[in-house]
Amino acid sequence: MRTTRAAVGTPVARLEGRAKVTGTARYAFEHPAPDPLYLALVTSTIARGRITAIDTTAAERLDGVVTVLTHENAPRLASDENRELWVLQSPEVAYRGQLIGGVVASTQEIAAHAASLVTVEYDVRPHDVELRADHPDLYAPPKINAGLETDTALGDVDAALAEAPITLDLTYTTPRQHHVPIEPHTAVARWHRDDGADHLTIHDTTQGVFRTRLFLAAALGLPPERVEVVSPHVGGAFGSKVRPKSHHVLVAFAARTVMGRTVKLALTRRQTFAGTGYRTPTIQRVQLGADADGRLTAIAHDAVAETSRFVEFAEQTAAGTRTMYAAPNRRTTHRLAALDVSVPTVMRAPGEAPGMFALESAMDELAVACGLDPIELRVRNEPGRDPETGLPYSTRDLVACLREGARRFGWTARDREPGVRRDGGWLVGTGVAASTYPAFPYMSQSTAKIRALGDGRYGVDIGAADIGTGSRTALTQIAADALDVPLDAVDLRLGDSALPLAAPAAGSMGLGGWGSAITAAARAFRDRHGVAPAEGAEVTAKGDAVPGAGEFELHAFGAQFAEVRVHADTGEIRVPRLLGVFAIGRVVNPRTARSQLVGGMVMGLSAALHEHGVMDPIPGQVVSNDLAGYHIAAHADVQDVDAVCVDEFDPRYNALGAKGAGEIGVVGVAAAVANAAYHATGVRVRDLPLTPDALLR
Repeated sequence: MRTTRAAVGTPVARLEGRAKVTGTARYAFEHPAPDPLYLALVTSTIARGRITAIDTTAAERLDGVVTVLTHENAPRLASDENRELWVLQSPEVAYRGQLIGGVVASTQEIAAHAASLVTVEYDVRPHDVELRADHPDLYAPPKINAGLETDTALGDVDAALAEAPITLDLTYTTPRQHHVPIEPHTAVARWHRDDGADHLTIHDTTQGVFRTRLFLAAALGLPPERVEVVSPHVGGAFGSKVRPKSHHVLVAFAARTVMGRTVKLALTRRQTFAGTGYRTPTIQRVQLGADADGRLTAIAHDAVAETSRFVEFAEQTAAGTRTMYAAPNRRTTHRLAALDVSVPTVMRAPGEAPGMFALESAMDELAVACGLDPIELRVRNEPGRDPETGLPYSTRDLVACLREGARRFGWTARDREPGVRRDGGWLVGTGVAASTYPAFPYMSQSTAKIRALGDGRYGVDIGAADIGTGSRTALTQIAADALDVPLDAVDLRLGDSALPLAAPAAGSMGLGGWGSAITAAARAFRDRHGVAPAEGAEVTAKGDAVPGAGEFELHAFGAQFAEVRVHADTGEIRVPRLLGVFAIGRVVNPRTARSQLVGGMVMGLSAALHEHGVMDPIPGQVVSNDLAGYHIAAHADVQDVDAVCVDEFDPRYNALGAKGAGEIGVVGVAAAVANAAYHATGVRVRDLPLTPDALLR
């Protein structure tokens, strides 16, 4: 008899909620250690060049300093395959803020002061940090992120555009955006000897303990089993913690020099802006051709982004356009400019977040040009199958999301013309945008172990991550449901590379992959040990492969609605209402899923109104590199935000029928806000973020 309802689909409160609000949930930097040492970073003050001299004398004389590491005395790495981890191996400087040294001391304060005493001389070389659509060195990468094709083409886009009665040729831009999770990047490292071999343990804030272990082991020349990564709680990540960074190697170096003692590192907020990744700025050209009824005859989406010179990252900006709307003639392209900047990386809904701003803004402009309601235009261009692959969709409930959202939002009361409605000094408008995010079929088939603990209790082990999303709770629900036991009869362990292999929390794949592994392990456990297992009985099993992979297109869909108010005299922008309606398969925990979706919508609102990493080309530095200069949404910006899900089940994706909720929430929000701002004012803004001066044109 169950004592706590555990069924999948139940809005269970977070199991770790009390620990988090009382401060007893232990994050990486809080790992207790006797007499720890602290590491502070030394970073470059030029954007490109070579270190010609580095003087550590003053730092080394400071009382409490244990050692100072530079390229002159750092250990040699075993592999340069991952150049992002090629730390202190040469005097070359590839970007401003690059890690060029580190100080180990008895306190954080002494370490930071000593780091400031290190003096560096450079051979400064010319640098280029400005992304331009006409950059002379633009090139096509061999692949784009997620292993997708760089370019796709069907039909003759140019001919179709020449013949179309209605055509648009528009350019949209999005700026550099930064992750700024509430918990900065930290790592706590300790080396110890066991069986005559050196072992490294790192307590890290990471989205995937196994990925961190794999990359670090390769760089350090260790077998993976001699590196353990522990990450029980993570205070947000958004993609910035999906792969190890240069500071992981440095903290490992530092701990190696004081074998047996623990070294702690916490990056400052400004250091996270410089060296932990960011969303690349984009320049996007969207061309649409349509007949007199608004049906698309041609669609082209050409994206330009930046990457670093030393490690390539190609964001899949136009990939969402490949699946959204029916058009017989279509093209998507991606081009990169290699600049003297740090490495861009994935950021919540990479590709779709900036790319759908451009596409969905263009669709709104097409609706105006055709004299159609924006929802009706989207419905008219709904494809029966994926317009590029020709595969059927496992599920595609975009129209249901649009219709349900229109009903809840009161869309039928919308004024047909822009700039009509006023409320005192405020111009009022509403906007809509569609959203999508792929349900990636490569979930790495995570592995889970189930153990009988006695007295009807079960231990469930999986090396998954909880980055604040509620996965710890949802996975416990899945395990309890699969074993048919009460929720409080399951002891779930995650966040440690000593546990069974699991994919990282990335690409909205976590819950589906991890849940599939737990379900498979529970099934195998019951088959082998029955419902009354002996204490100590256990089973380890790998999750099932995606049933519909290769036969169906797998995507989540949604619709975003926004009400925007723009002050007629000042251009001040307010967003009193946001509504998102989503089709994400079966919802395992409506409470935590809604939290994820609303969080994504707030992040989209932040991108729409505030976020702008401003690059000063003269020093080659992002100057908005703290939370005073880089604005994110605050409570005053977030008013009535709601997220709901339509009823959907997708067994072709996994046995749970569930898709990810973490990323689709951010997709489409910026376009919905920009479209609503146009409806309020009649002014079309094609560059993020929306600012008062743009709306006062």
